[in-house]
Amino acid sequence: MPLRRIDPTRRRGPVYRVWAHLAGTRPVLFLSRHVAWKLDPFLLRLTRGRLGFGLLLPTALLETRGARTGALRRNGVLYFHDGDDVVVVASKAAAPEHPAWFHNARAHPEVRLGDEPFTAEVVTDEDERFRLWVLADRVFPPFARYRAVTARVGREIPLLRLRPRSA
Repeated sequence: MPLRRIDPTRRRGPVYRVWAHLAGTRPVLFLSRHVAWKLDPFLLRLTRGRLGFGLLLPTALLETRGARTGALRRNGVLYFHDGDDVVVVASKAAAPEHPAWFHNARAHPEVRLGDEPFTAEVVTDEDERFRLWVLADRVFPPFARYRAVTARVGREIPLLRLRPRSA
């Protein structure tokens, strides 16, 4: 099943906005960290990307290779499109450290998202980061709060640009 195109400029409906707000609350984040993050890769794989714990949120299965082992790793991630590229936010729900999949993608940039091949690169240009954060906040408003929380512990949340590559 092809990766669903997510337009970050599209206006989200009230049900989506309420769900996105709830998804960023402490009780739901607790459930996400301890249940959803563990089960999402299996659920997304089983349903071929049609259903994940994010429900209404644009979630897809990211496949990376372990930074040290090279073993296949799968994680559910939020994403949106920027032209032909896909942007993934390495927020880890405002945890003080980067998610493991981010380190894996930096070490082995050949990744798959929703079973499509991409090459991953970290967005470092500050103007581009600002532009992409505006879009990311439209897709998932709690990202703004995550940035504020991580800034207090000295972590800057990375943005990963996935460029399509031929299979």
